[in-house]
Amino acid sequence: MSAERFPTETDEEREAALDAASRAVRLGRLVVLPTDTVYGVGADAFDPDAVARLLAAKGRGREMPPPVLVGTKGTLEALATRVPPYVAPLVERFWPGALTLVCHQQPSLQWDLGETRGTVAIRMPDHAVARELLDRTGPLAVSSANLSGSPAALDADGAIAMLGESVAVVVDAGASPGGVASTIVDATGERPRLLRLGAIPVADLDAALADLGVTVQVEPDDQPDAQEAAPTDA
Repeated sequence: MSAERFPTETDEEREAALDAASRAVRLGRLVVLPTDTVYGVGADAFDPDAVARLLAAKGRGREMPPPVLVGTKGTLEALATRVPPYVAPLVERFWPGALTLVCHQQPSLQWDLGETRGTVAIRMPDHAVARELLDRTGPLAVSSANLSGSPAALDADGAIAMLGESVAVVVDAGASPGGVASTIVDATGERPRLLRLGAIPVADLDAALADLGVTVQVEPDDQPDAQEAAPTDA
């Protein structure tokens, strides 16, 4: 069964697209959605079967769990625990935006994103359509809309070409405004650590942290681990 594509050029089209996508998420289906970085493929973060279908659609295993997109800054507190003080200025400066934060997850969360080792990668996208969808669905497990090892889709056509047989709904909002994946920072330690350089330079992160006298630890030789999202994650 191929995906149904919904344009978002008019208010009526946008409403129809959001209705269809949110309904698909509630039914445990996969959806393609635009973000400020690249197009993503999403599922209800609290539906383990849907998350498993997302990983299978991309050809990824449980050792590469998807990040979670949220619609508001406050959702971070509901999903993460033991959040260091340096996270607040990063969230204030770069959310919504292209910064993914890997945090300790709340132990009470009833979900299964894969082999996360007690962490969760969280981002608030700077894309109005994506946030409107998140307002309706709650947190979504979202990975880049591509097959594992292929470049991330920058528009709906690219997403459909790779994932059209696996998803129920494609929300088409034109070309991605960013085109570069998010910067990922490990926020589980006393000092932030760069996991992947993306749309936000380290110098900008350090500037946001200047009042705390903190800088981002950069270790070029570090190898990404299971929760450090793949280079094409949104």
